[in-house]
Amino acid sequence: MSRPFSNVLLATQGTSFDAGAERVAIDLAARLGIGLRVVLPVVSNPEYESMAPLLGDRSVAEAASWLDALREAARAKGVELTGAVRPGAELSREIVAEALERGADLLVMRRRGRRSYLANLLFGQMVRAATGHAPCDVLIVPQESDLWSHCIVLATDGSPHARRAADLAASIGVAFGLPLRVVSAALRQDADAEAAAHVERALAAISAAGAHATGRVVDGRPEEAILRCAREIGADLIVLGRRGMNRAARALVGSTTEKVAGQASGPVLIVRAE
Repeated sequence: MSRPFSNVLLATQGTSFDAGAERVAIDLAARLGIGLRVVLPVVSNPEYESMAPLLGDRSVAEAASWLDALREAARAKGVELTGAVRPGAELSREIVAEALERGADLLVMRRRGRRSYLANLLFGQMVRAATGHAPCDVLIVPQESDLWSHCIVLATDGSPHARRAADLAASIGVAFGLPLRVVSAALRQDADAEAAAHVERALAAISAAGAHATGRVVDGRPEEAILRCAREIGADLIVLGRRGMNRAARALVGSTTEKVAGQASGPVLIVRAE
């Protein structure tokens, strides 16, 4: 089986909240034997900078300096890192634009920044917008996380996103030699059979890919069941699907996906349907 990812993009602002995403992205690239692309979005307000141009120049210079530091950290792990500083009024747009231009198949990001942390939000505004609009899969990484090494939880609801998530989770399981636990939640007792069918389909896909997996149906709200399962087995990666866009073209990550990624102790891979 081929690598699960071949073109990884790390989005960072070089803060302490980005440390986990930076560490995991570099280690992932090293493990897969690929290079790593980095984008550092910087707030740019032309009207404000016309009055204080040195401030804008300073922000870009600081970002460039951090990019040099990341390049050295990656080199120490045997990873070739390239990157760009992208000034813009909306940081999420610069991240998505970079992912599109580079043809990224995975975007790695922090979970939240200082403002969203203090506001007790699940995602930061920038992270939520970039995740919802990203043209690729997105890996959300908490500040203290490391690259997965124990086991993987795959959450499935039988949707197109979930079916692709099963294929990608299997690819990761094979590449890293890790077992998988498939879980599907049933809110009602009469939904157990449907949830069991979702689990069986995912197990069949994973087995066909050559990965080892077990599965179960769990009762309760999906986000609670997924997080509980991950805690019980010590999973250090959760894989689940992402919703698309609504009619007003606003980002929709999906409430279950956002709650899981916002509360998980380790990285969460949000998979988009092709």
